[in-house]
Amino acid sequence: MDDPAFWSRVQDAYHAHSLIWDLFSDGPDRERDFLFRQEAHQGLPAFLTVSERPPSSRNGTWTVESKPYAPVLREGVRLGFALRANPVRTVQDAAGRHHRHDVVMDAKRRFSEAAPGQPRPPQPEFVREAGLAWLAGRAEKNGFTFAPGEVTVDGYAQLRLNKERGTAPIRLSTIEFGGLLTVTDPERFQAALASGIGPAKGFGCGLLLVRPAQV
Repeated sequence: MDDPAFWSRVQDAYHAHSLIWDLFSDGPDRERDFLFRQEAHQGLPAFLTVSERPPSSRNGTWTVESKPYAPVLREGVRLGFALRANPVRTVQDAAGRHHRHDVVMDAKRRFSEAAPGQPRPPQPEFVREAGLAWLAGRAEKNGFTFAPGEVTVDGYAQLRLNKERGTAPIRLSTIEFGGLLTVTDPERFQAALASGIGPAKGFGCGLLLVRPAQV
């Protein structure tokens, strides 16, 4: 789709999700069964998706290309990967309610509490250390491992997603991960490819892209 007026609707991840949902929604009771990631192609938004069903552009708005996705995995295989994630730390308050905190902002807060008056390290250090800790905490249950020296952690962004007028905006943060990983449990890793990693999957986070590692 190369109509600038159409793409002007893609103001943020909330609007992108609404547009992508049109490709997969076939009834009012359908639950989301896809992941997506927004990128740029020739100056326009492009979307990579992984889904249980092929997308269908019923009104011809989209140019859709699809193919089966069934990577053959084995224990010990090394893969290049890219992941746009919403890394959060869940904290339970005194009333038993759970709250999600951006791991970077939470790391800054905890540093200030532990070393009041001390100058903070540069933000990229918080992003890398908090991001790596978050990813490491999810690696085993998702069937992989990684060496910190082979992973980049950057692209930290705080997003404000506007819903309908009169409703509070959604706020979330994202970090871009990339590098090399090693599959330790093919079954769990296959599930991670299909279901994603971390929260905010409805807003373009969590899709794990992989490719054969360059030897």
